[in-house]
Amino acid sequence: MPRLTRDFFDRDVLDVAPELLGVTLTHGGVTLRLTEVEAYAGSGVDPGSHAFRGRTPRVEVMFGPPGHLYVYFTYGMHWCANLVCGPQGQASAVLLRAGEVVDGREVAAARRPGASERDWARGPARLTRTLALGRAENGLDACAGEAAHLDAPAAPVAAERIRTGPRVGVSGPGGDVATYPWRFWLDGEPTVSPYRPGVVRRRS
Repeated sequence: MPRLTRDFFDRDVLDVAPELLGVTLTHGGVTLRLTEVEAYAGSGVDPGSHAFRGRTPRVEVMFGPPGHLYVYFTYGMHWCANLVCGPQGQASAVLLRAGEVVDGREVAAARRPGASERDWARGPARLTRTLALGRAENGLDACAGEAAHLDAPAAPVAAERIRTGPRVGVSGPGGDVATYPWRFWLDGEPTVSPYRPGVVRRRS
C-alpha cells in the first residue's frame, strides 16, 4: 500500500480529515486502521483549536510543516495525537480519535491489559497509549517513514460509509453543531468512540 506523502497533508484540513479514515498508522510495533478523526482549523478561524489565539510554545508544531505529529497532554493524565495539515503557518490539524488494531496485537494487548480488543484504541487517549505516542513523539515527521508512517487503504473508503457530526467534548462556539460538524467516522465500526458534548467549565 502506498505511503501518504507530505502533499497529502498539504491541503485544507476538511479535505484531509475524511480521507484519513481507513488509513493505517504504524508506530511502536502496532498498526491500526483509523476509524474516527476530528478536524481543527487554524489560528483565528476555529475557536475549538489550540492554535486559535496564535503561536505558543505548546502549539508551535501546528504552525510547522504538514505531516508532522502534534502530541499534547490533557487533563493531567492523557496524551492525544494530531496530524498537522495545510500550508506551513496555517496551524490546522486532525485529531486521531479512534482506530482498529490490525497488526501488533500482542503488543497492543500488553499496553492495554484488561481492555477488550474493541477498546484498545477507542478514544484518543487509548489510541496514543496503544501506539506508544507521548511527549517524545511531538513534532515527529510521519512522512519520513522511519519511527511512524501512514499507508493508504488498499481501496478508497466508500463515501456513503462516512458520517459527520459535532466534535466530542468541545464547548463554547467551537462546539456549535451547525458550524463545526467536523468529526468524521466510519459507520458501523465498533471502535468508534461514543459522542459526548462539551461542558463549560466555570472558574470557582
